[in-house]
Amino acid sequence: MTRFRDFLGADGFARSDTELPESAKRFPDGAQCRVEIPSVEGPEVLDAVLDEARRRNVRVHRVSQGSGGMLLTSGELRAMAATAREAAIEVSLFARPLAGWANSAASLASGAGALAAQARGTEQIVHCLEDIERSVEAGIRSVLITDIGLLDIASRLRAAGEFPASLRFKISVQMGLSNPVSARLAQRLGADTLNVPTDLGLGELAAIRAATDIPLDIYIESPDDQGGLVRHMEIAEIVRVTAPVYLKFGLRNAPNIYPSGTHLAPVATALARERVRRAEIGLEFLARQLPGAVMSELPAADLAVPEAGEQV
Repeated sequence: MTRFRDFLGADGFARSDTELPESAKRFPDGAQCRVEIPSVEGPEVLDAVLDEARRRNVRVHRVSQGSGGMLLTSGELRAMAATAREAAIEVSLFARPLAGWANSAASLASGAGALAAQARGTEQIVHCLEDIERSVEAGIRSVLITDIGLLDIASRLRAAGEFPASLRFKISVQMGLSNPVSARLAQRLGADTLNVPTDLGLGELAAIRAATDIPLDIYIESPDDQGGLVRHMEIAEIVRVTAPVYLKFGLRNAPNIYPSGTHLAPVATALARERVRRAEIGLEFLARQLPGAVMSELPAADLAVPEAGEQV
């Protein structure tokens, strides 16, 4: 196996997952870490996150959402964009629909779960691009992508000026890129930030960091359907070896609320407030274990903060 390890090393990859070097990479402002709160499914939930963050003195840099821009009204999209613009934070909305919400029996089969996050056929590629365009028109400047073909075509549309140059592509955990070679491929195709699978060990994370320059998004606590890991005690080492990193605070032992809507607003709001509380706990451990860790201030110039939307 030595020649294969040597080949990886010559191409800039780690030769194994056994070493934990400190990452010297940083966000453009020199920071090592930022905070992301996921499952922020609409304007009411975003308001709750910001309120709870102020109350707990938790600095939130990005919120993300799983139901897709397609399940928000135009008014709700513009409201989220306006609120986030005022708070100087990034909002990242899923690009949907995908196979798991369509007429794909295979995506629901026990042995084919990975299909659920793929864009099925040409029509879903087109529909996802339309979903991205609709979010962009409302001012959103960050979208979650799960399908590598969609990433490729969306990135080329951005390069051609069909999507704004300020639009960021956040790779979802559901793309499942679990090794440094795949992670670098996503970066090459236009990914701006990469949510890695929730269960990667520190050595595996360090190898992906060595292979890529874009920020990694790492669940410190993950929902049950993504493994249910609670990694608060590892937070300092995660920051040390994977910077620049978005520390993502999901929630174990919580219901899956996708696709969300007003019928689930009280539940989504309560879960969001608890995610901010979990972030406070994680940041307390970070301060204890790595007191010199540098977190971005707000505003941060490179965040994909929503812009003014098109007039309607």
